Amino acid sequence: MSTGVKEVVQEKYGEAARRVAAGGASSCCGASACCGAEVDPITKDLYDESQKSMLPEMAVKASLGCGNPTALAELNPGETVLDLGSGGGIDVLLSARRVGPMGKAYGLDMTDNMLALARENQKKAGVENVEFLKGEIENIPLPDCSVDVIISNCVINLSADKDRVLREAFRVLRPRGRFAVSDVVVRGEVPSEVRKSMLLWVGCIAGALRDDDYAAKLKHAGFASVEIEPTRIYDIEDARTFLSAEGVDVDAIATQVEGKFISAFIRAQKPDCGCGPNCCQ
Repeated sequence: MSTGVKEVVQEKYGEAARRVAAGGASSCCGASACCGAEVDPITKDLYDESQKSMLPEMAVKASLGCGNPTALAELNPGETVLDLGSGGGIDVLLSARRVGPMGKAYGLDMTDNMLALARENQKKAGVENVEFLKGEIENIPLPDCSVDVIISNCVINLSADKDRVLREAFRVLRPRGRFAVSDVVVRGEVPSEVRKSMLLWVGCIAGALRDDDYAAKLKHAGFASVEIEPTRIYDIEDARTFLSAEGVDVDAIATQVEGKFISAFIRAQKPDCGCGPNCCQ
């Protein structure tokens, strides 16, 4: 992640964590945006009541995602899961319950305030098979072939070096390991006004890849069985919510924005090298 993007992401997501810790709500729209978690068209209604009932309130409030990868990813008892950009820990805690006490869930985040919030949420949830790590998703602090499943929730789009993120994800996955993330992607061309706004980048929009570019980058990193499944399509009124707050003239670009931004569940798999237990050597 380039220095400029990294600093802005840390500032805004650190502010979001502090706001949640103080009793407020988070928003994928960025800390300066008007929309709170209750009306944010990206983050609303991602988790059902049965999931939320198992979690501390602050874990739910701190969710800045665009999907629910834990609901769509295949997770089996005893597996090791890594959440890239784990934020307040909601997806890590849900994953830990699904892989059970013989499994392990790691959360990776670079923001101290989010890590502190996530560890507090872990204590409140009473979940022991969880470990939160400080680091960047471009440099995952885990050894080769150490993870069965990688999840992420609207974070990879924030990186300025997505190719490196995907190479790192491939490296730490075991043979036949699964990549199963939620992210915002773009269908077609996007107006330059959106791309130029750093605050929109932090708010999950301007850093988003085109769907075909995302698939191509996954394949270039070595992944196979790539699938991109739309889970939410944003219409122009949704776009108005998160673009107008940053000074973008939505009406002027309406025809260029309509239906272009989608949340998607992105699946891929690391192939088996055919060398059995020696694959990672």
